[in-house]
Amino acid sequence: MQDDIVVTGMGIVSSIGFGVDETFRSLVDMRTGVTALSILDTIHKAEFVMGEVKLTHQELMVKAGVDIGKPWTRTALLGIIAAREAILHAALSPEELKTTGLISASTVGGMDRSELYYKDFLKGAHKENIDTHHAGDSTEKIAETLGIKGFLSTVSTACSSSLNSEMLGVKMLKSGMLDRVVVGGTDALSRFTLNGFNTLMILDRNHCRPFDTSRAGLNLGEGAAYLVLETKASALKANRPIYARLEGYGNANDANHQTATSDAGDGPFLSMQKALKMAGLQPKDIDYINVHGTGTENNDLTEGRALISLFTDAIPSFSSTKAYTGHTLGAAGVIESVFSILALQHQVIFPNINFTTPIPEINLVPVTGVQQMQVEHVMTNSFGFGGNDSSIVFGL
Repeated sequence: MQDDIVVTGMGIVSSIGFGVDETFRSLVDMRTGVTALSILDTIHKAEFVMGEVKLTHQELMVKAGVDIGKPWTRTALLGIIAAREAILHAALSPEELKTTGLISASTVGGMDRSELYYKDFLKGAHKENIDTHHAGDSTEKIAETLGIKGFLSTVSTACSSSLNSEMLGVKMLKSGMLDRVVVGGTDALSRFTLNGFNTLMILDRNHCRPFDTSRAGLNLGEGAAYLVLETKASALKANRPIYARLEGYGNANDANHQTATSDAGDGPFLSMQKALKMAGLQPKDIDYINVHGTGTENNDLTEGRALISLFTDAIPSFSSTKAYTGHTLGAAGVIESVFSILALQHQVIFPNINFTTPIPEINLVPVTGVQQMQVEHVMTNSFGFGGNDSSIVFGL
């Protein structure tokens, strides 16, 4: 249909690479970006491995091509780099960007800067850095740097944030409020985030093992990714490449616990079910699922139960890619959307690295090696604290 919503541009940066091409090579080479910390300054540096982008703040400013005399958060810099690639992929002109929207997600916001200066701020110093703390600062900085002027909004719904930014973008396109929209998210590592997750006791000190019976928690990560979305009619008129169709989406509130999904995985089940219904697909039509798969005791068990409830005895090939990048929080959904679109483009499934033994209660075995196969419809899941659960289906 001419009013189908399609992806005409992609951009990404994470611990496994800068750009779509480098990212794809890391995925098929099974090369993780989860390593010892060398950039984040923390007393826990020797205790944890994380998906860290190995450029300093100064180096990121240079790579992003910004004025180094201005206050920049790491979150904004990662977002600028990824969003610029998406815009270049779609070949959006400066004139088109004037009517293009930006819906960007973040959970960390500017904490990587504000946590360095808040004590000085109490003495009246570094106000310019404290002003970058709020989640919307990175959205504003990305738009200003890249010339996006049509519409700005920031989404912050924990780990489902960037999938929800994609959903809002689709709604605005279908309503006619925008001609095209850049959607995605960005998050940087910070001491606040590390200390918070450490307090929750859900960090693995070794490489995470999603869906494995020995799983002991997640690895944090940082990164950003963005998609350019527009109607199929608009893409064809502009002669832009179409990477995938965004076929359906679903969002549900598990409403069980602030940081834990219900035992039966009610929220994940409902979000996947809604996404399938909107896409007009049956469970058997899904060829691959990029699961949320954090490596925590609660998530993997409850997501597995939700998969069994929805797909019964015909669960599609699935894998978690968080052992590659770490859990990038607000950016996770869109980073994994890029992975899902790459699976469609290259007809390949990326493995659930570090897996050895299934969880006894569900006995599900993810894909453990790079697998070439026919892929027409892919689902990706992102489930957030507070029970905000989202799923999106992409197709060729």
